[in-house]
Amino acid sequence: MAITILAPAPYAPPPTHSHPTSNLDTYASDSQEDDDDEMDIDSGATPTIKPSSTTLLTPGQPITSDPQYMRGHGTYLPPLSQQTITSTLAGTLLKTNKLLSILPLRARYTPEIGDLVIGRIYEVQSRRWKVDINAPLLANLLLSSINLPGGALRRRTSVDELNVRSFFQEGELLVAEVQSLFGDGSASLHTRSLKYGKLRNGNFVSVSGMGGTGVVRSKRQIFSIHTARGGEVGVILGVNGFVWVYSDASSDAQKEEAVGVNRLEEVASLSMYSSQNGVIGPETRKAIAVVVGVVKALVEARVRVEEESVRRGYEVVLEVEEETGEEVVRVDGELGRVVGERVAGGMAR
Repeated sequence: MAITILAPAPYAPPPTHSHPTSNLDTYASDSQEDDDDEMDIDSGATPTIKPSSTTLLTPGQPITSDPQYMRGHGTYLPPLSQQTITSTLAGTLLKTNKLLSILPLRARYTPEIGDLVIGRIYEVQSRRWKVDINAPLLANLLLSSINLPGGALRRRTSVDELNVRSFFQEGELLVAEVQSLFGDGSASLHTRSLKYGKLRNGNFVSVSGMGGTGVVRSKRQIFSIHTARGGEVGVILGVNGFVWVYSDASSDAQKEEAVGVNRLEEVASLSMYSSQNGVIGPETRKAIAVVVGVVKALVEARVRVEEESVRRGYEVVLEVEEETGEEVVRVDGELGRVVGERVAGGMAR
């Protein structure tokens, strides 16, 4: 059977289709004086209108073919069109000078130095722990980055390496701070503070940590709420989208007097790494459940979870109790919707 070799066909650019201007999403600079800042979303035609920060891009949607722009995170160049920057994520466009990137609607947490995070021990190694902080990569907690029982300020020895599992075990929760970042983007944590360490006597909640809602970076991530009947309830808002609501009665003794380096040995005892929960009264349990419900209601209402919104949400619960004359035990359903609407209305003003 004869084989015929055909000459290669000349390259033909991909066909373009004409669409009405009204159906196109186009981005340009707010300044009409600088024509270089104008950018259009290519979809055959190239009209120019003002940008909209709320316009949603979908995966595979062309952004622009203007060669002056550079592609960033969430964009790529298709093989058949080397000049058209295309979106790979569902989100909004972020323009930094000439760099184009996509802010996804939902994404994993991106660590930054100084962030307060809540994590779960994933793996125990000889000199470190692998911690899940809701990031693309597991974080590292070195043995040298924790307080030793008794507050001893010394170098870690082989005995400490053998007892590494007595400090943290798989599945345990802790609050820590991002100390540094590695080249691959993974984080290195530390708990060298009395407000950091193992978490007990509370309830864990996972919410969104990116995209404008959920937990956001604020001045205070650790605070207490004085409840009506359950005493002090502490709240830890992890920037990575993890929230811890706990009974704050155990820390009252520490609040009476400031703890310095000289008293570190008195406070940092063996109990700081204990996995045994304390005795929590029924009223405190109800208060913790109410605060947890408030956090979930804020997330459902797409309100940023921060100290001000959480406190306001609990105040709304107390207002509802006064209006109805009944004790609130759970914040969900219609009550959760009311809490979210009132907090959102107050934050808008």
